[in-house]
Amino acid sequence: MADKFTRLAEGYWVAPQITAADVKDAAEMGVSLIINNRPDNEEPRQPSGAEIEAAARELGINYCAIPIGRAGISADQLDELAEKIESAEGPILAFCRSGTRSTVLRAFVKAREGAPVSDLVSEARQAGYDLGSMRSALEAIARSRG
Repeated sequence: MADKFTRLAEGYWVAPQITAADVKDAAEMGVSLIINNRPDNEEPRQPSGAEIEAAARELGINYCAIPIGRAGISADQLDELAEKIESAEGPILAFCRSGTRSTVLRAFVKAREGAPVSDLVSEARQAGYDLGSMRSALEAIARSRG
C-alpha cells in the first residue's frame, strides 16, 4: 500500500497530490474510483487531472474531478460526491494538495446524511486531519438536513 494514502473510513482513502505512479499503487489496493479535489494549475509542476485520469483509466479505475478552489464547497459538489460514493463499486481514493479538502468534503457529505459531527471530527483526527475549525459548519449542515 502506498504510504501517502491515509485511511479515513472503511473503503475511503485520502491523499495529498498523487502521480501516475501512485495510481498503480491505488490499483493494487483495489481502488475503484479516484476523486480529484484539486484544481489544475494550483501550483507549478503539479500533475494535471488529465494525466491522473489517463493513468486511472488505463488501469480500469474510474475517475472524477470535483475540484475545490478558493470559492469553497458548493451544494452541487456535495451532491456530486454523495452520488459518486453511492455508486462506487469498491474503495475510493480522494486527493487534493494535502488531503484536507478531500477530508472536509466527505465530512460535509456525511454530516448532511446525518452522521454525528463528533464522529466525523474524530475520524478525521485519527487520520491526521484537524476539522475542529469546521465543527460549526458541520453542525450547520447537519441541522439543515431536510
